Amino acid sequence: MKIEKILNNNAFISIDKSGEEIVVMGRGIAFGKKQGNEVELSGGYKIFSNSDKELNQRLKNIVSDIPEEYMKITEQVVCMLEKEYDKKVNDIIYVSLTEHIHGAVERFKKGIQIKNPLLIDIKRLFRDEYEVSKQALEAIKEEFGIEFEEDEAGYIAQHIVNAQLDDDMSDIVNVTRIMQDILNIIKYSYKIDFNEESVYYYRFVTHLKFFAQRILNRLTYEDDNEDVFEVFKDKYNESYKCVLKIKEQIKQIYDYELSKDEQLYLMIHIERITTKATL
Repeated sequence: MKIEKILNNNAFISIDKSGEEIVVMGRGIAFGKKQGNEVELSGGYKIFSNSDKELNQRLKNIVSDIPEEYMKITEQVVCMLEKEYDKKVNDIIYVSLTEHIHGAVERFKKGIQIKNPLLIDIKRLFRDEYEVSKQALEAIKEEFGIEFEEDEAGYIAQHIVNAQLDDDMSDIVNVTRIMQDILNIIKYSYKIDFNEESVYYYRFVTHLKFFAQRILNRLTYEDDNEDVFEVFKDKYNESYKCVLKIKEQIKQIYDYELSKDEQLYLMIHIERITTKATL
């Protein structure tokens, strides 16, 4: 692959077969190279196509303007998510998280740390992302000698969740609110405390994350499960009553009508987490 322009030791611009500009990133991939050199790609590298021109331009700006140590921490975060938690994120994280970490470090140098009002909810609802974020803070401490308070782990986790949902950061607040509201309805309907270590709770929270995104984006999920819905509605009557409460609140606050398939999947999850709550 031919180098059109070197961005730093770890990134360069090239041209793909369709004549589109691409960004190629990899540890030391451009070290000692010059414009016009051919690079044999092997080992770990990532190619950012020009399908999203705005993202590509922002990425080039970041690689050119922000020291590469910040991107290295973002790469570590993505690697941890994929290898330790089997979670994929949108490429936007290379832009959003790198910008955020750089800004947070610059603010820290000026004596500014910002409290995170969602920290408690993030720790409960996005546990994997929060654990990765704590490891990111350790990487920041090792790289820059800066020790953040745990509020910053919450902000990093928000960027991770945002990249999973491929959505606007402002929606993370609403996603969290919807998830918490639904969990509260179940909790008070059944008068239980959830076993947050349960695999059933973990699966339900994961389901709620994307369910909340659909509500905000007004994307209704429909399938051909009418008969199954009727069977479950009769068999799991308490869970169905709880779903009706959720349905009413979602309709009232977000003007979103839950489909029968969405109600069905909520019923299944509610039945699991309430009957397995003490296991």
